[in-house]
Amino acid sequence: MVSTRTPGYLRPRGRFTGRGRTPAQTPATEASSGPGRRPRGFSVQPFPRQRGESTFPPTPDRLSAAGLARLASMRTVHLLGCLVAAGWAAAFPLVSDLPNQRQWGLIAAPAYALAGLLCVTLPRRFAARAAAGVALAGAVLAPLGLLALTGRHQSEVMVVERSAHLLLTTGTPYLPHPVVVTDYNPYLPAMSLFGMPRQLLGDSTAFARVAGDARIWFALTFFACLLAAWRLLRPARPGSGDPRAPLLPLAVLTASPLIALALAVGGVDLPLIGVCCLAMALAERDRTVGAGLVLALACTLKWTAWPALPVAVLLLWRLYGRRPAARTALIGAGVSTVVILPSALAHAGALREQVVRFPLGMTAIRTPAGSPLPGKVLAGVGPTGHAISLALMTVALVGVAIWLLARPPVSAIGAADLLAAGLAIAFMLAPAGRFGYLALPVVLVIWPRLAAGRWSSRRPAPPDRVRGRPQPAVPRA
Repeated sequence: MVSTRTPGYLRPRGRFTGRGRTPAQTPATEASSGPGRRPRGFSVQPFPRQRGESTFPPTPDRLSAAGLARLASMRTVHLLGCLVAAGWAAAFPLVSDLPNQRQWGLIAAPAYALAGLLCVTLPRRFAARAAAGVALAGAVLAPLGLLALTGRHQSEVMVVERSAHLLLTTGTPYLPHPVVVTDYNPYLPAMSLFGMPRQLLGDSTAFARVAGDARIWFALTFFACLLAAWRLLRPARPGSGDPRAPLLPLAVLTASPLIALALAVGGVDLPLIGVCCLAMALAERDRTVGAGLVLALACTLKWTAWPALPVAVLLLWRLYGRRPAARTALIGAGVSTVVILPSALAHAGALREQVVRFPLGMTAIRTPAGSPLPGKVLAGVGPTGHAISLALMTVALVGVAIWLLARPPVSAIGAADLLAAGLAIAFMLAPAGRFGYLALPVVLVIWPRLAAGRWSSRRPAPPDRVRGRPQPAVPRA
């Protein structure tokens, strides 16, 4: 057979590749074109860009990273944020019936107000850092230290520390016959690891009471995962002189009421937030083994993290192919099965009753998670409303899954957005939930964008890929 392909060019291959113009004539025909005229044989219209493909130069976003940076540097924005946070914290002593939350509000509200005052009085180059430091000290460090020294915390901290004790003494983190609401352990077995420092250090001294507190280890895991995700997603590589540092964004995020309150009184969801962000960053960078292990950790903390596994696997498949995706899926699913299977086989009834039915409000003892979200309002109507809430949640999650399969993510930002959308829908429509659960989707949307330095979820192409320039290739023999 004789090939009719033009020598010197190779036809682009692959589902997600495009070509700017199609050479159709010989070099002799091209030479006959006059000066200043388009060479004959080249299409005037570019080849249609495939869905989800990145282009270079990148198209301008409606909200560019530079515009967001300028907006975030304005004193008015800083002052408005501090005032909103101060009002949020000041409302807890008035409306909350939990002593720990009221204590946090009494300490955090003046700190936020002082941070706002520093924003408008100090020089611009010092104002943001000073305000963030004051807010972090007043909204996180002071209430957390006070509550840890006095041994006060929300019930989930006690549940995690007790589960570690049960795991060491009985081999299972679940009580066989729960009687009161604090007897229920709605977490998977790996959550017991955060209670191990209490079993090792005890609580006889002030240092042991603070260092053994599970909230300290929740926070350390959260910070470590977010810093690692920042290092993976930042556009400049180490040693290239990137001036951006994660300390100020991390301090602002931690001092925000959504994270500060959870960190001071409970913080059980913070490790889950961190490992989900880190898993998406590892998947974008083709760290298949690391992504699989981090996803396994997430899937063995809480069952709400299970959607992170298919999202990360689809991201790897979209960017690097089937083998890396399959490797991550096998590692994540295999390690999760090894961790969960012993409890599932030996104590299947306790696991199902406490981990699945209790968070969904299907047990005789109701979960204390009772924020007035839409699903909780529907479930309060009666059995019919409870069934409607579960049905709506299922339909919405199926819709998110279909969207994920139809438009797989092309970057860590896109994958985090899809995961955040699914989790937000689940938290809003579940029969029981808290406003604090929404911290997970909020951080999933914000942190990858801060780390990558761009607003768009489209992955930028390398500079050597210029649209419209055919790539030369060796002619086929």
